[in-house]
Order: sequence, then C-alpha cells, then structure tokens
Amino acid sequence: MNIFKFAIFGLLLSSTTVFAQDNSKVAITGTVKGATSGKVYLQKFDNKMFRTLDSAEVKNGTFKFNKSLKLPELYGLTLDKEESPLYVFLEKGQVNVTLDPEKYYRNSVVTGSVSNDLFTDYKKEKDVKIDEFIKKNPNSLVAAYVLYRDFSYRLTPEEISQNLQLLDPSLQNTPYVAVLKDLVNVLNSVSIGKKAPDFEGNTPEGKTIKLSDHFGKYLLLDFWASWCGPCRRENPNLVKAYQKYHEKGFDIFAVSLDKSKEAWLKGIKDDNLSWTHVSDLTFWNSAGAKLYGVRAIPANVLIDPNGVIIARNLSGEELEKKLATLLASSLAETK
Repeated sequence: MNIFKFAIFGLLLSSTTVFAQDNSKVAITGTVKGATSGKVYLQKFDNKMFRTLDSAEVKNGTFKFNKSLKLPELYGLTLDKEESPLYVFLEKGQVNVTLDPEKYYRNSVVTGSVSNDLFTDYKKEKDVKIDEFIKKNPNSLVAAYVLYRDFSYRLTPEEISQNLQLLDPSLQNTPYVAVLKDLVNVLNSVSIGKKAPDFEGNTPEGKTIKLSDHFGKYLLLDFWASWCGPCRRENPNLVKAYQKYHEKGFDIFAVSLDKSKEAWLKGIKDDNLSWTHVSDLTFWNSAGAKLYGVRAIPANVLIDPNGVIIARNLSGEELEKKLATLLASSLAETK
C-alpha cells in the first residue's frame, strides 16, 4: 500500500457565483451541542494552520459573531484552540452553525453559505477528478482550495499548471493559487536529476548542521512529524532499511514538521530513530519543507553521493529494493 496516498473525497456541486473577495460583514449564530457555557474560537486558515481571530462566549448553549472578514474564505470554529476546528467556508450575510464537538466536529451542521454547501458535498464523495471538478466550479474558492489541499502533493508541476489554468481569472490572486504557482517553480527545481538544494537545520542538541554535510552516501531526506500517523507507521520501515544498509553507504537526514520540541524528541525515542534529525519547530512553515515543495507528509527525497536527486517518495519495500540495487552497484564499483 502506498502510504503517500491519502483518502480523497469527491465531486462538488456546480457553482455559477462569480468570485470576488473583500472585507464584508458576516453574522455567525450558533448552538453548541452538550454545552451551556464556555467559548467558541473563530480562526483563520493560513498555510495548513489556523490562527485565532476572536472568541465568543457560549451562553445557554448559544454563541454569535458579528465581524468584518475577508470573504468568501475558509475559517474555523472550535472550542479548543489546540485542536483541529470545524472547517467553515464563510460568505457575507447570515450563517448558522450547530457545533457538535464529538468526533472532531464531524456531525456539525452549517447553513447559509453556498461555498460551504459545496465543500460539504465534496467531503461525502469519492474519486474526484480534479480537472472535472474545477470545470464545474471554475469561479468557486472551494475549487482553488481543493486543488491546493488535496491534489497539489500528488500532481506533477505540469498537471498543477494545467489545473490552475482551468480556474476563473478572478481566482488568480487568491493565496491558494499564489502558493500553487510558487509550488510549480519549486517542484521543477527539485525534480529528479537536479542538484539537491542545501539548507541548515537545528539538531535536538541545538547544533546547526547542513544537509550537504551528509552528502557522499546515498542519503534519504525524510520529512515527517511526531503528530503524523502515516509517518509513524512508516518509521519501522526506515529503521529496517537504515540498519540493513547504513554500513554499506546509506544515511538518513530527517526534517520534522513538529511544533513541540518535547513531542519531537519523544517521537524520535519511541520509534528508535538513530539517524540525524533537525527541525525549526514551525509546523508547515518549515524552511526545509518549503524548499523541497513538501505539501503532505510523510515525504522523502533520495539523493546520490554527488548530491543529485534520484528518487522521491519511496516507502516500504520500494525503498529497500531501490537501495539494494543502488548499493549493489556501488559495492561492485569498489571491487
């Protein structure tokens, strides 16, 4: 099974709304299932992360926000700033929310937003063809967001560019499209056959080291995080490959997208990861991840002894077979 393949949800309804994003008034009223007091936090989506903008008191199980926000746009509502929120595409006017905190807000209900209706339908479907979806919804911010979130990490630079061209010109200045245009350039710069860009990182001990310090062997540049389930499930495969091939010329340089140093160090210890580790502890703002166009983890880049990229996103048996072939050739050359 390819661990780099995530579940993709389906087809959205068509939308003929012409996109125009500006600061507009939105009124959010809602109820919180099972709560009579507390706070609801309104958050703004930014580079796969949410930052808190405002909070509202829960009184007798209800809450409300009246704010001027950039609309339409993706926001989050949550009872806990440290947990993933309910994703809500807000539009100007009146929006009503029934906030159900159970199962990561999965049973929450949002009404009053056409964009959010599209997003809700999208999450119910399977096997989306992104080009067909964009053609049905070329003016919708949701189209740009879906391409950005669920497809960019598994499309080629050429495929990303082709899908961007299907979006209405009114969406070209949105943050999602800007990120994707930059991603095309980045992915082209780190494609197979290109020299691996160098960067620095801080080890758990606080020492600054360079990726290029580890050139000279077959080097796996691995992007992971302690909070990433698929990463943790892949780590035993990396341990196996490292133990089998390290003495024959294989090494790993791991970049963590953790936010917490404590969680990062615990993940290293619990998974017995005995190779080199660095992190700037900035989550999706990781400098190394940006440099290599990493949009989902686990992700990796295999680099040859001369510092040239020779493969991407190898996992499990695929990685072990590649190393067996490469190192067999390398050992034969030394005889």
